[in-house]
Amino acid sequence: MAINFNQNSVFNLKPINKDEVRNEVEGLLVKDEEVIYAFQTIRDQLVFTNKRIISIDVQGITGRKKSFSTMPYSKIQFFSIQTPGFIEIFPDCELFVMFSSGFTAKFEFKGQVDIGKIGRMISEFIL
Repeated sequence: MAINFNQNSVFNLKPINKDEVRNEVEGLLVKDEEVIYAFQTIRDQLVFTNKRIISIDVQGITGRKKSFSTMPYSKIQFFSIQTPGFIEIFPDCELFVMFSSGFTAKFEFKGQVDIGKIGRMISEFIL
């Protein structure tokens, strides 16, 4: 599933080592910007930095063509998180983000993700 900020989509994201995306986004990062969290679908990636959310949409058969979209935390109006249940077989959690443009992004995380840490990080950057 393509990750972009032009449509309201649900992403099945699994955590990956943030060093795996550092080369992908290095040219986009501004002074003092750091990658904090990184997630991946089958091919696409979602990166949380200390300044914004960056999506990497891998295109084509070879995957060489990539589309990068970013949304700064300064444009977030509000967000909500949904934690996994106590004894769920699949401990999924979700993050809903409403941007000032009216766009709402829904991110679904698979596996062991501390959604509380992501919520605290976003709070630190928008409050």
